Amino acid sequence: MENRQSEQKQGLAGADGGDATPSGSAETLPNEKMHPDLVLGSSLVLQRVLQMDRTLCSLSSPLRSFVRHQGGYPGTSPQPVSPQLSQRTLKNVATSEAIRKHRKTLADWFSQQPNEERQFGPSFSLDTTHVDPVIRESSLEEILKPPPELTIQNQLQASFSHTIGLQNLFDMDACGRQVKNVVLYGTVGTGKSTLIKKMVMDWCHGRLPRFELLVPFSCEDLSQSTTPISLRRMVTKKYLHLREVVPALGSANLKVLFILNGLDRLNLDFHLAHTELCCDPNEPILPSAVVVNLLRKYMLPEASVIVTTRPSAVRRIPSKFVGRYVEVCGFSDTNLQKLYFQMRLCRPECSGAAGPATAEDTRERDNLVDMLSRNLERHNQIAAACFLPSYCWLVCTTLHFLYFTKSVPPAQTLTGIYTSFLRLNFSGEVLDSTDPSNVSMMKYVAKTVGKLAHDGVMSRKTSFSEEDLRRCFEVEMKTESELNLLNVFRSDVFRFFLTPCVQPGKEHTFVFTIPAMQEYLAALYVVLGEKKTLGQRVGKEISEVIGKVSEDVAVVLSIVSKILPLRILPVLFNILKMFPRYFSRFGSKDRDTIARTMAVEMFKEEDSFNDDVLDQINSSILGVEGPMRHPDEVSDDEVFELFPIFMGGLLSRRNRVILDQLGCPIKNLAVFEIAKSMKKRIIHHSRKDLPPSELMDYLFFLHEFQNERFTAEAIQSLRTINLSSVKMTPLKCSILASVIGTTSHEVEELNLASCHLDVSSLRILFPVLLRCKKLHLQLNSLGPEACLEIRDLLLHDRCVVSSLRLADNPLMEQGARYLAEAIAGNRSLRHLSLLHTSLGDRGVEVISQHLAQNKHLEELDVAYNSVTDTAALALVEEAKKHGTLSKVHLYFNDISEEGKQALHELRKDRDGIKVLIFLTMGADVSDYWAIILNVVQKNLPVWDRERVQQHLGLLLEDLECSRRQTANPWKKAKFMRVENEVKRMLGDIQQGSL
Repeated sequence: MENRQSEQKQGLAGADGGDATPSGSAETLPNEKMHPDLVLGSSLVLQRVLQMDRTLCSLSSPLRSFVRHQGGYPGTSPQPVSPQLSQRTLKNVATSEAIRKHRKTLADWFSQQPNEERQFGPSFSLDTTHVDPVIRESSLEEILKPPPELTIQNQLQASFSHTIGLQNLFDMDACGRQVKNVVLYGTVGTGKSTLIKKMVMDWCHGRLPRFELLVPFSCEDLSQSTTPISLRRMVTKKYLHLREVVPALGSANLKVLFILNGLDRLNLDFHLAHTELCCDPNEPILPSAVVVNLLRKYMLPEASVIVTTRPSAVRRIPSKFVGRYVEVCGFSDTNLQKLYFQMRLCRPECSGAAGPATAEDTRERDNLVDMLSRNLERHNQIAAACFLPSYCWLVCTTLHFLYFTKSVPPAQTLTGIYTSFLRLNFSGEVLDSTDPSNVSMMKYVAKTVGKLAHDGVMSRKTSFSEEDLRRCFEVEMKTESELNLLNVFRSDVFRFFLTPCVQPGKEHTFVFTIPAMQEYLAALYVVLGEKKTLGQRVGKEISEVIGKVSEDVAVVLSIVSKILPLRILPVLFNILKMFPRYFSRFGSKDRDTIARTMAVEMFKEEDSFNDDVLDQINSSILGVEGPMRHPDEVSDDEVFELFPIFMGGLLSRRNRVILDQLGCPIKNLAVFEIAKSMKKRIIHHSRKDLPPSELMDYLFFLHEFQNERFTAEAIQSLRTINLSSVKMTPLKCSILASVIGTTSHEVEELNLASCHLDVSSLRILFPVLLRCKKLHLQLNSLGPEACLEIRDLLLHDRCVVSSLRLADNPLMEQGARYLAEAIAGNRSLRHLSLLHTSLGDRGVEVISQHLAQNKHLEELDVAYNSVTDTAALALVEEAKKHGTLSKVHLYFNDISEEGKQALHELRKDRDGIKVLIFLTMGADVSDYWAIILNVVQKNLPVWDRERVQQHLGLLLEDLECSRRQTANPWKKAKFMRVENEVKRMLGDIQQGSL
């Protein structure tokens, strides 16, 4: 990701913030000189090819044959081709070949995708997944007038008025004049750069027949040059292969389109006193002067120019030089959002699986898109966020991360997704190029919007009034420059982060476009050290000044002390050396505060029993968060559990590199000191018994932090891992395997009961399961195929599993065969529970046949498996011969009274085995009655209640019969106690309270 930054900064998207929309690409335009070797391999090859072209191309068709469109834009009809005009335009075949090469070069460059896009599949391209945003014709008066109240309704009304197609941008205006200059403007994230990129690709593929030559420039690149240069040299410097075409640039017959992307990066001055008139494309002048004269139509008056810019810079071009103003409105139509998600998420290779997609993968993708579409149709806040195509990209990328991550360790982090998202939109961006401070746009956002986000997190608030905004944005407005920066921010960036609330009763308040963005910016605000009191800010400034002065004075005193050996000088010298050390403690205290904030927020008791954060993100996107509250109801359930996780994620090296590119550096020493302080705080809290969802959040935090040494030390303290009832998606399994994989210690107990595990989950977790002594896999719908994985696990040389619970999984007879093989060859297993696993007689018989080969098993539970007398007695006979097996569970099976009687006669002291078969043992209560009833109560939610009621009824009749037969009052009292427990359980089942 970092390796792409230089290309992104130089590319066409860099001038516009790289609007990650719709493709999220930030690499668009080559700004370096294109050497012939890059086009044809070497100078020798170039000579041979050109020689061959001169020979073969005498039969080639002229330029018009290269630009004849195939398909074109909807509603565009082919324009008549004039061979005579083409002959006049192209003086020779070399010019035709140069333009053909130009098309190929631009197509190759613009088809490159950043790393962030490659996750959607190797065949992903702009041609196949592009969705045009809504664009509307505007005017300077409309741009300059005070904006209406920012509400969703006003945004929709504005975006659907005077819409225009991309193919009609250069049509005649309302007065019948031919449009030559078009200003395409929009706020950050609306899709300006991607729209222009698609326009270039269409021209490269012959789908834009209006123009014979298209020359794109990045204004960010042009702004770096302060040396005079001619227009023709400017073209050949970027596109060397156009040297044959440059002489024809002034021809009225060559239809040329210049694209100037990101005009807000150039300081243009249209006053004649500052920018002279120049009509000669060979005259060297400043790049900004070239642009000014192109827009004046004084240089190349027949050329067409399209300019992209942010709203604040539109007025830099006098309106008399603009033929049409066009605003990019993004995906204000929900149908465009759905189409975008359909194209992104339903591609066969999107799931990341090797080979062709399976039917299950296809169903999962389709279900994902359906859920997202239904949420958009409900006009939820997510639909308002997706007005900006950039956020559609973020939603798709997040869903891809949540559903299609199956590698260990996961290739991405959630923090990394959000950081890359901001890089795609803000890389290299300054807030206002005319301001001398050249403040980074992202740094300004971190200070202002980050403060608002942090205040909201601390007060558990997600909606903000105008007063809240003024308090955060205008608190430090002291100069004209600061006020101008705020106005630019309001105009260009504000709607990227904050949007009107759609909740009834809160239409006049603002919320963060994506809820998680509030927590991300709050975390960024903290880790950048922006959270300081006035005393801390003053103290830091004083410490820096005194530290620097003391160092300088110390050097002077050391020299003087050698010349004038006064006794007081060494004392002063030592005192002054103390100043830097003393005042450096201010910084360390700040970092300790960051670590303390992270620990406090990570282990808040009021958040202990919420869903884990990954499920919360999934709910916020797919709309399964439940019914909306009444507007008057107090919001008492806002949770911000991502906040500390993002704080940890932002400290990872990969994210710090990207933040440094965005103008938000975090020093290595600061990260080291924060991590050092975190160890004694976070690891101490983690030793407590955390609820399963809270423990999953903690594991996710360690994954986001990306510090293997810190993670290994933290995991060493986790001997018992209880994640029961957490829905273990492939992503969560990958995170668990990755985090536990940082150490090699054995895990005493891993509880994955009722976690929606499947075969793929077991494969991901295989290295972790090998190291667990007690393994709980009950209630997971694991079938016979999963038993293959469990067999391989138990037969592995490094397996240390001593207790395995597979209760309430449909293992069936085939699964029993795989497990029987595992039992025969395993050396570590002591306790095996196969309670309620649909084994039947055949399954139990297979296990019985392999018991003799096992030398270590001590307890076997095959209760509630429809086992009859023959299989039960055969199992017990094998158990009696076993050297270590001492307990067999057979209750709730289809065993006759005769079979029960035969089993009751078994005695531990004589036969060496205990058989748990019933609540009674002859005329006495079984010693295991509490164990049996406890198992029944725990499994009632998943067992067939009618069958359980039937079994409990039989138990109750048997208890009453045995009580009547005994004359011992103590035994009668014991029977009565057990009867009351069974009656209570039956009553609860009938009332539905169990």
